[in-house]
Amino acid sequence: MHGAGSILSPIEAPALALPGIAHAFFTREGGVSTGIYAALNTGIGSNDSREAVLENRSRAMRHLGTTLGKLATPYQVHSTDAVIVEDVWGPGLGPKADAVVTDRPGVAVGVGAADCGPVLFADAEGRVVGAAHAGWKGALAGILESTVAAMERLGAVRSRIVAVLGPTISAAAYEVGPEFVARFTDADAGNARFFAPSKRAKHSMFDLPAYIVARLEKSGVGSAGSLGLCTYSDEARFFSYRRTTHRGEADYGRLLSAIMLTDV
Repeated sequence: MHGAGSILSPIEAPALALPGIAHAFFTREGGVSTGIYAALNTGIGSNDSREAVLENRSRAMRHLGTTLGKLATPYQVHSTDAVIVEDVWGPGLGPKADAVVTDRPGVAVGVGAADCGPVLFADAEGRVVGAAHAGWKGALAGILESTVAAMERLGAVRSRIVAVLGPTISAAAYEVGPEFVARFTDADAGNARFFAPSKRAKHSMFDLPAYIVARLEKSGVGSAGSLGLCTYSDEARFFSYRRTTHRGEADYGRLLSAIMLTDV
């Protein structure tokens, strides 16, 4: 069974190994879910057992050094809305938004993904962190820039912010049609560089990770990078919406990426 086993194996980004910051891009390994959700499915919106999802989230939070009651994830809708977290809401009760930022120590802000881009942000000196869910729609519309702006409202300095993109579907696995390409090139002719011809006529392969990093760099953050990991191709570690769709499976698990300020 893919992802089975009780040992969490989260991925950490060297760029986010900063004083007073704890973070993790969690894989599907180390949870209690079974079947297509095995094993660390953290998606409240999935059809998995709620009890299993909450236990998985609890395990993830213990790894970060906090508790389930201190995890704030939004109700993701592919928007450009970034929410400042002061008081944590219950699981599944978050506002409709696609980014969460905080300056509260011990509060973990996180997002779920299964091909879309999870981006974690930190201004270690300013003591502000953030997490954004950047699918193609949100990235194109400006969710990354909204996250940076929300962090600035809490006192972060743009040029100090470190942003890292976690496991995301890669260009090798992301075929799109001509209308999709047109949507991007109509917005900015320079976006053509993120598309390459596919084997199918009139179709293209889209490099979502490169697009996300380029938007981050253009926003003026101090550092923007990517883990370079593909959710579609690495089934042992990652859930993938597109892989599920290609197989005709009923549902899919979600991967949690989270970051928080620790007491220093």
